[in-house]
Amino acid sequence: MEYNTIKYEVDGFIGKLTINRPKALNALNSEVLDELDKVLCEIKENKDLRALIVTGEGRSFVAGADIKEMSTLSPLEGKAFGKKGLAVFRKLESLEIPTIAAVNGFALGGGCELAMSCDFRIASDKALFGQPETGLGILPGFGGTQRLQRLVGPGYAKYLIYTSSNIKADKALEIGLVQEVVPAEELEERVAKLASKVASNGPVAVRLAKEAINVGGQVDIDSAIKIEENLFGLSFATEDQKAGMNAFLNKEKAEFKNK
Repeated sequence: MEYNTIKYEVDGFIGKLTINRPKALNALNSEVLDELDKVLCEIKENKDLRALIVTGEGRSFVAGADIKEMSTLSPLEGKAFGKKGLAVFRKLESLEIPTIAAVNGFALGGGCELAMSCDFRIASDKALFGQPETGLGILPGFGGTQRLQRLVGPGYAKYLIYTSSNIKADKALEIGLVQEVVPAEELEERVAKLASKVASNGPVAVRLAKEAINVGGQVDIDSAIKIEENLFGLSFATEDQKAGMNAFLNKEKAEFKNK
């Protein structure tokens, strides 16, 4: 499928999704959101994929939602625009396969929200994070008020949102917003290695682990333990479990088949 504002490519078991509006610093407008929705459906249908990298073209990850488009919206239109962004980012967050944000530059507003919709984030040392919406007279509308507090705690989330402050990559690492910071020239290689490492493990087990973490994190501990118990048992019904354990016992490298 051809896209105007994004690029999508697959290399073996790994997909790479790039927001491709470099002249607009990859700002998210309605066309980008519509194309993201379509490509996520394509990604979901590809049962051979084991990991997805999300990044931005040029010097920006995503600098935010398109302010020019938002500036003319009525309250109902604003709500509809937010609803579209929320639905698309939730679709990304709900993918069965692991997702890695390669944050190469500005990750502001909708860009920070896009990164937070991925399973984890690897940042360039030139990356910049923030939720500057209150400085524009609005609040984060693509999940920022909810995902940010879940990642860094309510105190830091309120601080960043209320003050519309931006933080550099080292501070994002300190508060737990990102998992690694690497030199800009090493970002692509580092994320590719991480994606390959994820893809080399039992793909069914990884998907079940993601389900256990995501679903279990929303319920009480007793219910969460029950979820893990059931998914742990289910993993023993897979060919991947047999392949992984037999390879270990025979001191061989496991070859997994997504089953």
